[in-house]
Amino acid sequence: MIGVYISIPFCAQKCTYCHFASGVVEPALTRDYVSALEAELAAEPWPEPPDTLYLGGGTPSLLDEETLRGILARLPTAAWREATIEASPGSVTAQRARHWRRLGLDRVSLGVQSFAAREISATGRKHSADEVQREVALLREAGLEKISVDLIAGLPHQTRASWRESLDWVERLAPPHVSVYILEVDLDSRLGCEILEGGARYSAGAIPEEEQVVESYLEAGERLVSMGLDRYEISNFARPGFQSLHNLKYWRLEPYRGFGADAHSYRWPWRWSNVRTAAEYVQCFHAGGLPVAQRDRLDHRQSTEERFFLGLRQIAGIEPVEEEWKLFAEPIARLTEEGLLRRQGARLRLTDRGILYSNTVFQEFLA
Repeated sequence: MIGVYISIPFCAQKCTYCHFASGVVEPALTRDYVSALEAELAAEPWPEPPDTLYLGGGTPSLLDEETLRGILARLPTAAWREATIEASPGSVTAQRARHWRRLGLDRVSLGVQSFAAREISATGRKHSADEVQREVALLREAGLEKISVDLIAGLPHQTRASWRESLDWVERLAPPHVSVYILEVDLDSRLGCEILEGGARYSAGAIPEEEQVVESYLEAGERLVSMGLDRYEISNFARPGFQSLHNLKYWRLEPYRGFGADAHSYRWPWRWSNVRTAAEYVQCFHAGGLPVAQRDRLDHRQSTEERFFLGLRQIAGIEPVEEEWKLFAEPIARLTEEGLLRRQGARLRLTDRGILYSNTVFQEFLA
């Protein structure tokens, strides 16, 4: 069965570190976008029913019940194995939590990023640790026990003490799933641009040193495992039975279908993506066209490369076939010698050090 991703690229404010195609837009564009999204969903032939749903963005938790119900009504089933909605702290209310549950959603991914007040403020966020605690309680009262919390190592003003403060809060709240990311520095975010250009806006000068970020990432892994959350992917930890079923589809190269701006889809041998912004997406529908911006047919080599690096993202690793052992013999031998990969029987896995340098490892398997 396929997974469905629905992009809701609207937010109450644009976070400084965000590199996604989302942000604050006019109400008129929001209405037009929802209409276009419903049209794209209605036009899908649905060769098979989906079994996982992920509402991302953006801040889909800002959608009112009527709008959300209208979007979900365009899907062919409500019998989800898992249905996730992303939420920013400050957007969860008792009423919203109850209507998410009524609509069949059973998992909430909270983009907390930090529990430390100074870090939160520097990113443009407006929540507090106490507010997150209240909202987690509201979700549980509504029967939404599958709660995931995101953290980012490397935010401005982050110290070893403030990172431990965030980890202490995670332990106190005891979510069954936690994602830990390292701050991405690129030209797609305001903070990333400022760092790369040597500027001081958005607290760019207060980014912690790389050594501290690495230590924080390692510490998070140790603390989360001690809390009973097993690492099952390089950035994701969960109690048994609480792994993200939808995200596992991406890493296992199972088919998924994305709807909305900047949404991506995959069904072997095809991979395709929609136009990046909400405005472009709406324009496509007003013009009577499809929102697809790029469509690629993967050849055998490309499929092999994707299977390899996505498999290595998972802590279970990958079991290469004979052809792959031969094709990648040189980088496998070298990376094993460097302590970044290890072989256990027929399987190949990242080492703890390899997880830290995973992007370098993955590049070795891409032409």
